[in-house]
Amino acid sequence: MIHQNSSKIIRVVVFGPESTGKTTLCKDLSALYKTQWVPEFARSYLQNKWDQKKEVCAKEDLPHIVKGQMDLENQMITKAHKVLFCDTNILVTQIWSETHFDGYCDPAIHQAVKQVHYDLYLLTGIDVPWEKDDLRDRPNDRKNMFSFFENKLITRKLAYKHIRGSRVNRIKSAKKAIDSIFLFNVDSERI
Repeated sequence: MIHQNSSKIIRVVVFGPESTGKTTLCKDLSALYKTQWVPEFARSYLQNKWDQKKEVCAKEDLPHIVKGQMDLENQMITKAHKVLFCDTNILVTQIWSETHFDGYCDPAIHQAVKQVHYDLYLLTGIDVPWEKDDLRDRPNDRKNMFSFFENKLITRKLAYKHIRGSRVNRIKSAKKAIDSIFLFNVDSERI
């Protein structure tokens, strides 16, 4: 279904429930590291669907979203410098499917999640105000959604860092976690 192009670029996913500052953090970090970030394909895809038909996401949209997201990531990885920030990834699509379709997720998406690799997940906290738009739908379920996101990271044993606080504090916390990966890679090369 999908293929993640291989690269020595460090891949960092900014990860968490809706309206937790993921896009802002991606933009800030890409500017700080002078590199690229991958926007959320689902946002433009679903906004277009809403604008044209006043329809929300359906199960049938999810494979298109997964492919579109991976295509964007594969394009941006070729332009990135040392690190690439992803505003979302396939695991988010799996979570969204499971939380919005009574636990259902297309088996092809489950398989795709197993085939991709990311070096770090930055789990954004719900300590920022929720902002309404055409696509967001869970303003009163933020704690449960955050727990669902974190539990996926834990059960899959994925490296992650909590990102909370002000915009400045979020950047500092993220930078510390990312820089530790760079140090680890340098130390590994010396061995």
